Amino acid sequence: MPDPFEQMKRPIVPVDPDPIFAARLRNRIANAFHDPKGATMPDVELRDRMSEPETAATISPYLAVAGAEAALEWYAEALGARLVGTPIVMPDGSIGHAELDVGGARLMLAEGRPGSSVEPPDPGRGASVTIHLSVADVDATIERAVSGGADLERPAADYPYGRNGVVRDPFGHRWLVSGPEPAIGPRHGDVGYVSLWIPDVDRAAAFFSALLGWRYRPASGPQGRQVEGQSLHHGLWGGVAHNTLFCCFAVDDVDEAARRVRDAGGTAAEPLLEPYGRISECTDDQGVAFAVFEPPGGVATGEPAASNGSIPGDLAYVTMEVADSTRTKEFYGSVLGWTFSPGRVNDGWGVDGVAPMMGISGGHDVATTVPMYRVDDIDAAVRALRDIGGTCGEPEHNPYGVTATCTDDQGTRFYLGQL
Repeated sequence: MPDPFEQMKRPIVPVDPDPIFAARLRNRIANAFHDPKGATMPDVELRDRMSEPETAATISPYLAVAGAEAALEWYAEALGARLVGTPIVMPDGSIGHAELDVGGARLMLAEGRPGSSVEPPDPGRGASVTIHLSVADVDATIERAVSGGADLERPAADYPYGRNGVVRDPFGHRWLVSGPEPAIGPRHGDVGYVSLWIPDVDRAAAFFSALLGWRYRPASGPQGRQVEGQSLHHGLWGGVAHNTLFCCFAVDDVDEAARRVRDAGGTAAEPLLEPYGRISECTDDQGVAFAVFEPPGGVATGEPAASNGSIPGDLAYVTMEVADSTRTKEFYGSVLGWTFSPGRVNDGWGVDGVAPMMGISGGHDVATTVPMYRVDDIDAAVRALRDIGGTCGEPEHNPYGVTATCTDDQGTRFYLGQL
C-alpha cells in the first residue's frame, strides 16, 4: 500500500472531470450563493433532492453537433434558447458540454467527433430522431429558422391537433415545431378532417397537384396520402369504388358521441387513441361512413376563423347528397347538435354555423359527399382542369362567388369556387 504522506508530496496534475458532473456541480455551487447565511452544502443537497419528486422523470435531448459554438448562437437566435451556466471548453477549444433553456425545457449539446461513440447527424440522410418543440408562434419560429439556414421539410399548417411544421436545422437535427391548439376550431360539430375516397390514389394525387397545387406526404399504408399546407387536414384514400368525401367531425366527448350514434340507429366502433385524438369510426342510419373524434386539447369555442377556407386549394364547402334529408337532419341533429335552415333549391338545407360550411341535398339514389375547393382565378382553374383530363361546366355567378361543377379523370365530382 502506498504511503499516504508520500502520495501527498506528489505534484498535483489537473484532470478533466466528466462534463455533466462538472456542470451539475457548478450549478449547485452557484445556487448555494443564494442561500441564507449559514446554509451548508448538505442543506443544499437535501434541498435539491426535495425540489424534485422522486417519481418525476425528465428527458433532455443531448445533441452532438459539428460546430457547437455556432450551434449555441443559432439555437438562441432561431429558437429563443438561453444559455444556462458556462459551457465547458475542452483543451482543443471545442465545447465539451453546454446547456440551453428552450422555453423552460433543457437542451444539452456538445461538439461531435466523427468516429466517436456519438456522432453528429449526416445532413444527407434521414433523421432518426425528431425533437418536438412547443412555441407560442409556430410561423414566426419556422420563419426565423429557415432564414437562419434551416431546411423546411413541412410548412406550418393547421391540423385537428394544432398548428405545426417541420424544419431540419443547419446541424442536421429535425424539429417538429408546434403551437397550442388554435383558439378557433375545430369546434363541436365542425369538420376536423376529410379524406377524398377514390379508386386510384396516384392518379388523384397527380390530378389535384396539377389543379390545386397540392403537395403530399405519406399516410397510413400505400393507399393513403396527406395533403400538406392546407388550412384543414385533408387526405386521399385509394382503392375505393365509390368516389366520395369522407368526413371526420370534432366532438367534445367521443364516448358520448358514439353512444348517440348507436341510439340514433347508426353504428360506432369503440374509440381508439390516435396521435390526433380519440376517434370512433361510424356509419349513419342510411349507411354513410363518417367518424367522430375528440381533439387532444378539447374542442374550441367561438366563431370560426374561416368558414370557406382561406388559401387556394382549401376545402370551402361540403354538400352531403343523401336519399332522405329528413332522416339525415334528425340523425346528425341528435348526434352533433346540428340545426338547419332551408336552402335555395328544392329539398336543400344548410347546416347552421359549422366550419367549413355544409349543406344537405335530399332525393338522391346514391349517397355522395361532394367537396368544393377554393381557387383565386376560376377561369384559369377551369382551363387547367380541362387540360389535365377533367370535365367542367361553365362558371356560374352566385351571390357568394363564382362556382363551377367539375369531375376529375376518375369521375370524382367536386366544385371549384372563387369566393
